[in-house]
Amino acid sequence: MKTSLAKDPTNIIITGVGGQGNVMASRVLAGMLVNAGFIVTIGETFGMSQRGGSVMSHLRVSSSSVLSPQIPQGRADIVIALEPVEALRVLVKYGNPDVAVLTNSRMVYPMGVITGEFTYPSIDEVKSMFEKISAKNWIIDATSVAVDLGNPVLSNIVMIGALAGTSLLPIDRRVFEKEITKSMSADKCLINLTAFDAGMKML
Repeated sequence: MKTSLAKDPTNIIITGVGGQGNVMASRVLAGMLVNAGFIVTIGETFGMSQRGGSVMSHLRVSSSSVLSPQIPQGRADIVIALEPVEALRVLVKYGNPDVAVLTNSRMVYPMGVITGEFTYPSIDEVKSMFEKISAKNWIIDATSVAVDLGNPVLSNIVMIGALAGTSLLPIDRRVFEKEITKSMSADKCLINLTAFDAGMKML
């Protein structure tokens, strides 16, 4: 495993919709990076955190500095999205030609799409857009894996495992296990480790 950041600071955005476990994912990833020896500043969650609304967390990671909590526009290095169109929404404001994107493929349709008022891009259209506006991108079906494990919200941990599998950050299973054992019972740790391992294998 790498022990240093490819870029210091590294700016990470985790985005999704309310109810997907976005905030937990950002806290777990931040804890993993602290366990790996880095200083992490977490920005507040922006948007509507109730079920169905956009949610976004900013993580700024450095080996030496405490940074302001909000990532400047156009300066995201990594975008992790629990919903693909939310990734596009973030990239419009925070993306740049060097950004890496990891997204769950399962779409969560807003009410306007369900009622026929708006149309949603297909996953192929989303992939095509990623190819144009990012340096690296991965789309995985984390939700299917989580459903197979018995809880759709585990898709957030599947995504963290997949992130570890990309080698974009100096994180691995050891720092994940160290983080979750701080706050979870043994049975919850086991299912979360299974979700993490499944995500790593998807990459």
